[in-house]
Amino acid sequence: KRPRQMPSPRGMWCMIRSELIQKIADENPHLYQRDVERIVNTIFEEITNAMARGDRVELRGFGAFSVKKRDARVGRNPRTGESVEVDEKHVPFFKTGKLLRDRLNGK
Repeated sequence: KRPRQMPSPRGMWCMIRSELIQKIADENPHLYQRDVERIVNTIFEEITNAMARGDRVELRGFGAFSVKKRDARVGRNPRTGESVEVDEKHVPFFKTGKLLRDRLNGK
């Protein structure tokens, strides 16, 4: 089993989904772990489904998830320097909310 709070490749600490579920279950002993798991999975599925439809998901104080369109462009292969066509694509985007930003900056 993986040790709690393992550093990511960039050396920062990360939390995986199962650790989030366990933490919520530990802090809410009146809930069964399987119910907490179902709730967490439903939240992530709903955010994913909304973004797949192109909708924006806003969690006040935490942040907003949205989808940004990146236009097609001409890129360069870094190894050869050759020009490469890069197709248009949609990428997930997260903008932090004011409360989260303030907390991260010690305000």
